[in-house]
Amino acid sequence: MEQIEWADFARVELRVGTIVAAEAFPEARRPAYRLRVDFGEAIGVRKSSAQITELYALDELVGKQVVAVVNFPAKQIGPMRSECLVTGFHREDGAVVLATPDMGVPNGARLA
Repeated sequence: MEQIEWADFARVELRVGTIVAAEAFPEARRPAYRLRVDFGEAIGVRKSSAQITELYALDELVGKQVVAVVNFPAKQIGPMRSECLVTGFHREDGAVVLATPDMGVPNGARLA
């Protein structure tokens, strides 16, 4: 495993946001959803594409808090521009489990 310096990690803005909208993303190469995530007043609402269709239904995502990287440059994914990276963990079967706080925290809170 490659070692990094604390300063490298400190540059990554991992923030909590609440999913405020989720919809199918049929134009994506692999099954995915289009998400809009609210990171609070200072950061605002950002769009993201998430390959989480195996474990999550659209109707259960709205209102869920997630951990995302908010300081990557925007990335074009098909017809949409992804503005943040919603994080998760791959299970052995390849499905992605979202990284979420186990208690509610304010939108925009930074990983401590």
